[in-house]
Amino acid sequence: MYRNILVPVAFDDGHDTQAAFLAARKLASEKAKFTVFHVMEAIPAYVTAQIPAEVLARSHDDAQKALTQMAAGLPGASAVMATGHAGRAIVDHAAAHDIDCIVIASHKPGLENLLLGSTADRVVRHAKCAVHVLR
Repeated sequence: MYRNILVPVAFDDGHDTQAAFLAARKLASEKAKFTVFHVMEAIPAYVTAQIPAEVLARSHDDAQKALTQMAAGLPGASAVMATGHAGRAIVDHAAAHDIDCIVIASHKPGLENLLLGSTADRVVRHAKCAVHVLR
């Protein structure tokens, strides 16, 4: 059983967050710590220069509120948001915070990633801890 579980989530309909939460609870030890994690992709500077600062701030705040609300579905979980490349940010966060298991959903793949979604694929290949992939 795992004691420090990271559950990356996306806000789209293609990922079953509740299934990930259920799997995380089943894999958890009695006093496990859960982190629900979302990565906002970085917006190129030439784009952000054209967007008012208050719009960017409101977008970030809305995402943080949605993440906090989503994390409420996993009792005792903390909500953490990062910015950057999703696969890299998940692996980096896991390494920096002594995560011993990542529970991640994978979308139906296309030709470019035959078995897993590109984010899940990167996490499986680079994480130094156990990774449980849901399809």
